[in-house]
Order: sequence, then structure tokens, then C-alpha cells
Amino acid sequence: MSRQFSLAHLTVLGLAPPEMTYVAARCGYDFVSLRLIPMRTPGEPAYLPEDKAMIAATKAALRETGVRMLDLELACIVRDRAAASYEPAFAAAAELGARHVISSAWTKERDDRAFIVERYAEICDLAAPYGLTVDLEFPTFSRLRSLDEAVDVLRAAARPNCGVLVDSLYFHFSRLKPADLAALPRDWLHFLHLTDTRREVPANAEGMKAIAREERLYLGEGCIDFAALLAAVPDVPLSIELPNKKRARELGWEGHARLCLETARNHIANHLPIESQRSTGTHG
Repeated sequence: MSRQFSLAHLTVLGLAPPEMTYVAARCGYDFVSLRLIPMRTPGEPAYLPEDKAMIAATKAALRETGVRMLDLELACIVRDRAAASYEPAFAAAAELGARHVISSAWTKERDDRAFIVERYAEICDLAAPYGLTVDLEFPTFSRLRSLDEAVDVLRAAARPNCGVLVDSLYFHFSRLKPADLAALPRDWLHFLHLTDTRREVPANAEGMKAIAREERLYLGEGCIDFAALLAAVPDVPLSIELPNKKRARELGWEGHARLCLETARNHIANHLPIESQRSTGTHG
């Protein structure tokens, strides 16, 4: 069995979850990763768990296609959103079969570690009854800008359903090495975000945001050593989070999603020749 891939919602954010599921199936993805908790970014479409018709249509699309929901995003750690406000999305995600929820911290203070640890632990406790792990991401323009900072929160919170989400973009931006990933507890890594990027790391947060949200590259177009990265982590599903405004406009959402998967599969097969002979475990 080959590696399993998910289509992350940020790659095709203009598609509502039911349509996105059908697109993912036609392109050959195993999973979808749905954004049912909006980031409140200006102009971003909102797909809300309270929209029962949309949730029912998504559930039907998953059932018809055999695609599964991998993860839910995004349970932000912020001052003005209570952890309990995320519970409707946790319930909807569990109904749709998801196993993970992404979290990240967007507070403004630099001395708020205690708040972040407490809020992350609260999110973990709320997600646990729904069978969800809470995978903490460290976007390099967020409050937690490094793997070390994310690990510190996980260790302090000490929840059984904790996890860390590594995005290859932030792996590159924060100049991590494969050995840094290999040192992590294996049961903290449940899935990865994959994307490529150019070698130059922007000098400021705005430059990083521009790339992260609109200018990511297909695997093999940039500089990331995916062979080394994947060799350092467990065999987990690979969620392609690859927003590229120009490519989506040229190819359409489905064409862009298809090329994301084709280039990822081809690049991994060409650079990890053992891929054709390996078998993967069942996603848990």
C-alpha cells in the first residue's frame, strides 16, 4: 500500500466541504482536511459546523466516495475565543470521522506561556471525548514560532491526546534539521503538512505570510529535501497544504488539487525509491 494523502482545505479554500470531498475523490486523495473553524481572515469563506445541511452533504460525499476526513482546523489559542466555542466543530468532525484537530497560538504577548499551556490543555480535554488528538502547529509568524516552543507547550500540558504538526514550509523557515524531527516522541506525530518553497527565507512575518497563504510550490519545484524529512518521521498520512493563488486561477481548484497530488507522488517516488516496495500501516 502506498503512502496516503489528504487534501488540505487551505489548498482549495474556495470549495465548500462537500464539493471539496468530491474533488479529492476524483483526484485520488485518501482524505480531506476540513476547515470548519474559520481563522476570521478578511475575505475567507466560512464553513461552519452549525450549518447542518452542509455537514449532512459532506457526510454523504464522504460515504459515496470512500474518502475520509483526516483532521479539522483550526482551534486557535487566542484571548477572545473560549475553548468551549470549538466544541460544535469537534462534534461535527467526529461525526464526519476525523481523528485530529489542528491548533496554533495567535496571542500577542510574549510572556503568556502559562495562558497558552492552560488553553491548549483545555482544548485537548474538550477534544478527547470525541476521539480527537490536538496537533499543535508552529507557523513561524504565529506566537509559537519554533518546534522547541511547541514542544515546551506539549510537555507542560501533558495530555494523552497531544500532538505536534510539522509543516514542511515552517520546517524550512525555522531552519530545522531532520534530526530535530527524529528526536520527537513518535506518538506525537499523527500527520504532516507537505509543500515546497524557494530557498530564500523571508526576513519578516509579512513575507512569510505571503508565501504561506498564496505562493507555496509543488513538491520538487523548490528546495526542501523531502527524502530526508520523511525518513526522520513515522509513516503517517501526508496532507498537502499548498495554496498558490496563481496556479489555482490558471488551473481551477480541481486542476490545482490534481497537480498537487501528482507532483507529490512523483517526487516522493523518484526521490525515495523504496516507496514502491514499502507498505504502510493502518491509519489510526
